[in-house]
Amino acid sequence: MAVTKSGFVALVGRPNVGKSTLMNAIVGQKIAITSRKPQTTRNQVMAVYDDARGQIVFHDTPGIHKAENLLGEYMEHVAEKALGDVDLVLWLVEPTDYIGAGEQRIIEILKHSKKKKILVINKIDTMKNPEKLDEIIAQYTSKVEFQEVVQVSAYRKKGIEELKDCIFRYLPEGPRYYDEDTVTDMSIRDITAELIREQALYKLRDEVPHGIAVLIDEMKQRSNGLWDVKATIVCERDAHKGIIIGRGGSMIKNIGTGARIQIEDLVQGKVNLQLFVKVRKDWRENKAYLKEYGYQEDD
Repeated sequence: MAVTKSGFVALVGRPNVGKSTLMNAIVGQKIAITSRKPQTTRNQVMAVYDDARGQIVFHDTPGIHKAENLLGEYMEHVAEKALGDVDLVLWLVEPTDYIGAGEQRIIEILKHSKKKKILVINKIDTMKNPEKLDEIIAQYTSKVEFQEVVQVSAYRKKGIEELKDCIFRYLPEGPRYYDEDTVTDMSIRDITAELIREQALYKLRDEVPHGIAVLIDEMKQRSNGLWDVKATIVCERDAHKGIIIGRGGSMIKNIGTGARIQIEDLVQGKVNLQLFVKVRKDWRENKAYLKEYGYQEDD
């Protein structure tokens, strides 16, 4: 009987480095939302990759950054806590020799971690001077001890198979923790909320900052297979509400159209999506709102 390997792997890195894109590429389907805006991931997102060799359970974490509000503090704690619960850490960085404050913060965390670590150079396809790659790698390996260094382009799905091979080399032998068909522990409602938030981030661009959350008010399937979904986009300012709705409702309709396509792919059926907007002033600084919207530590 073939020996299987299984274990838990944390994806860490500063905001907007491509952690969610990489996890989606490895798993082979969309689990975590992505956008060009930093701090898109707010909670720890679990995804499972399974093949004949065994099972990799990924924990995609919020980007490690300097917290500016209670939501930021929660995100930072989630990211750091994840490092204590895994067998292996993947540190994702961009191909630049500049090590900023975000990377320095991660270096200090990883230097004190006894977990095995793999350095993953992402966005390798964007390098203008590939000859500098060895110098870039040396910058990181001189500060933290890594088992290996792997180069990938998560967006173009390059180097993904090599990275899987590398991960399995350092996982312990053990049983599968989840059924082979399991890809995430997120509920359909949670994923639906995230897909709507992703579309809002994408459509609104820089007009509304990260002060939005999405609540699923109702999600049920009719006897004919059609899904009825009612969701509320929460923002922090009356001015933001006007921007989200748009002139004549154009923006919220645009968000809804993009989200409905994604949700239909998720549920494999037709979706009737209704979106609403409400203002909760400074909700990112309000513990009660943070708890209501799902941003809280487990007891």
